[in-house]
Amino acid sequence: MNLDTTDRQWYTINNPDKLDSPALIIYPDRVKKNIETIVKMIDDPARLRPHVKTHKTKEVTLLMIAAGINKFKCATIAEAEMLGMCNAQDVLLAYQPNGPKITRFISVIKAYPGTKFSCLADNLKSAEEISGQAIINELRIPVYIDLNVGMNRTGIKPGSAAMQLYEDASHLKGLETLGFHAYDGHIHERDIEIRKKLSEQLFAPIEKLKEELENKGYSAPKLVIGGSPTFPIYAENPDVECSPGTFVFWDKGYQDLLPEQNFLPAALILSRVISMPDETKICLDLGHKSVAAENDLQKRLYFLNAPDLKLISQSEEHLVLEAGEHHQWKIGDILYALPFHVCPTCALYEYATLIEEGELSGTWKIIARDRKITI
Repeated sequence: MNLDTTDRQWYTINNPDKLDSPALIIYPDRVKKNIETIVKMIDDPARLRPHVKTHKTKEVTLLMIAAGINKFKCATIAEAEMLGMCNAQDVLLAYQPNGPKITRFISVIKAYPGTKFSCLADNLKSAEEISGQAIINELRIPVYIDLNVGMNRTGIKPGSAAMQLYEDASHLKGLETLGFHAYDGHIHERDIEIRKKLSEQLFAPIEKLKEELENKGYSAPKLVIGGSPTFPIYAENPDVECSPGTFVFWDKGYQDLLPEQNFLPAALILSRVISMPDETKICLDLGHKSVAAENDLQKRLYFLNAPDLKLISQSEEHLVLEAGEHHQWKIGDILYALPFHVCPTCALYEYATLIEEGELSGTWKIIARDRKITI
């Protein structure tokens, strides 16, 4: 398969009539190339902790493990179990479990003893609850203190309170306090120099916490920081584990936003023209149920073989586009759509169809799209 991103025909399927639509299609050669690229972008693959929320598959996880990546981040118990099924060495549940989720998390830990599982905590009550359940189950659960560095959804702000929480958690018998976790998804400026400045401002209080803990005699805390936009920045910091996720499939959103990152689009949606409401419009079988719909309508899909089409409206099963007068589109024509946000798009599909050398070559089950696999 031609991996040249300037070749606009790389996505073409020779036998699309064998595939119903809408369909999530994945190009494994491009996935492998993206994994090779990210390993080359960092000094040591041991500092990579990719987030699996994008692909949610055993197959992609195993490709990463084969490339020397052994640490992972996830957001759900199903994703954690999927990683356990792949014998991943080190898995961080980047979520603070409480109530039944703690019980399920402990069940995953017990079911996959070959994998080291950890989780987050951002307050003492939750840390004590996790510790209590760990003691009951004769476990010692590793935790990272979750820092709020600007997303303002979870975490504790870097400073004296975070220091106190780290020390308090370190004294809980059921926990092993490993370090700090910080997600900076609010930093997404297109100019990487601006991203660098904002990242430096963000990192300074975290570095101060690290130094203060070491001065108090604690082992150097591990730092898990960042996502895709700041990955190239933290890749240059030997003290940081990096957690990009979208790189494996890439999408139109990050392709436009992060021009310095040379990843290849590797997951598309195949759709068909199903109707022509009037002389200038066409309708596709590509509704809300087939692509992430949280963005404005014009920021949901980009059609590789029809970039001039204008999105007019979308409902659950339909997408109406303006094609212009005297257009050449016909009922049954195929369109290849690159999602703007691929992560939640993948979660809408039970499986993806693989395309190799222009042919349908198999499927990958999006096994962790569900809230539960077995646990």
